[in-house]
Amino acid sequence: MTVETGRLHRMEMVRTSDRLRRMSCLLAAFALSCPALAHAAGPLATVGVGFEFASGTYGTGHRTESVYVPLTAAYYPTDRLAFSLEIPFLYQSNSQVNTGLFTGAGSTAMHGMSMMGPGTLGSTSSSSSTAGSGGSAESGLGDMIAKAGYVLVPEGDYKPKIRPYLQVKFPTGDQNKALGTGTFSESIFVELSKQLGNWYSFAETGYTFQGSSSRIALKNYLSYDAGIGYGIADSFLPMVIVKGSGAPVAGSGDLLEVRLKLKYLATQSTGIEGYLAKGITTNSPDYGSGLAVFHDF
Repeated sequence: MTVETGRLHRMEMVRTSDRLRRMSCLLAAFALSCPALAHAAGPLATVGVGFEFASGTYGTGHRTESVYVPLTAAYYPTDRLAFSLEIPFLYQSNSQVNTGLFTGAGSTAMHGMSMMGPGTLGSTSSSSSTAGSGGSAESGLGDMIAKAGYVLVPEGDYKPKIRPYLQVKFPTGDQNKALGTGTFSESIFVELSKQLGNWYSFAETGYTFQGSSSRIALKNYLSYDAGIGYGIADSFLPMVIVKGSGAPVAGSGDLLEVRLKLKYLATQSTGIEGYLAKGITTNSPDYGSGLAVFHDF
């Protein structure tokens, strides 16, 4: 290792350490700033596992098929405050596409067992075109995601529930295998949801601040999703969801897709979610699907 290389490596370690301290302080401050309310009736914790499949060319001329398997856990210390951690396993048929680039809101993960109940923090996996290390199939741990959310305004007769939340993505995925970005990212989101009779609706927008990478020209981006559904027999909720984001990488395009999502309460404490997706833009998957099972405690 040359003196210059060693100096750059030490500088990168210092920047990473500073980012980690800032993110830890941000999450701690968020938690401490929330009022300490008594826990109301509802789940104290939720665990779940999902399976998501996507296929597309993403503007590369080569088809990439990817599998995203998130293990998720959420903790609700009060009826308004929620924390979650997602640990994903990734597989992709080639490393010309980085499936860890776009992690925002609105997939099968962390949507609680009630139809629009506590813990709707949201996360998603999707893919964006970028140069990888080659065309070989890769698999392994992806970037872990921690979140903290708080219901700032409870739902009322004429007002929606307003829930801001913070998200931190940790660079646990191997960027050399295109399983992660190799850097921390921080996001802030605001979610609104409302129930009118059997109709359920939500809208969410957020902004992600990405770090720098030696392999990928990362950029900050805006993401959003919105959906509407109609509850049937208090246990079945079909929804139509539109979700997208700006380009997370310099030189790539925006992402946009439409999903048909189904939520089913198998029991009072166990829920099942599934979806079918169709990509609209070049950098979105051509099609995708997902299934997740969650259990409340």
